[in-house]
Amino acid sequence: MSELFRRQMIDYVRYHRDPRNGLMHVIGIVFLFLGAVLPLSLWQFDAFGLKISLGAILALPVLLYWLLLDAALGAGILAFAVLFLAAAMLIVGHVHGIALWTLFAALIILGFASQAVGHQVFERNKPSLLDHPAHLWLGPMFVMAKLYMALGFRPAIADLIKPDWSPHPNGSEQLQSDQHSHP
Repeated sequence: MSELFRRQMIDYVRYHRDPRNGLMHVIGIVFLFLGAVLPLSLWQFDAFGLKISLGAILALPVLLYWLLLDAALGAGILAFAVLFLAAAMLIVGHVHGIALWTLFAALIILGFASQAVGHQVFERNKPSLLDHPAHLWLGPMFVMAKLYMALGFRPAIADLIKPDWSPHPNGSEQLQSDQHSHP
């Protein structure tokens, strides 16, 4: 794990301590990714004997970024991205016209709404994206890290993102300083 990724994830986790907010982010990120690539899947190209969508081509730079931040998590995201890109191509093959654009709008709205609910209801804070626009790209890494943690992979990642239910953003640091101040 690179030091840059570690620092970015620590900052991201400060806004995402409640596991229920994490679940809302899983739903939101899946919906947003699928919603974003859905209309881009209307344009398909043949490359090396495979059908590739414009969505896949445009997703490549961010997929490479995730692989560079952390190869293992990036590989997990890449695997899911392939599934979602294939699902988007399947959907555009069967859903047309207003129904496709309605599905696109619903996915985007539900994706943003689920994350907003996670922050307002469970976390009681504003989305980190408002303070740090670069956090837009960390959400999928956070979700994949949560999956790896649930499966028991990458203990160093689990230590970085484990839930913290303390009311103080740096609750463990506060507790340690309190213990040292009393004899």
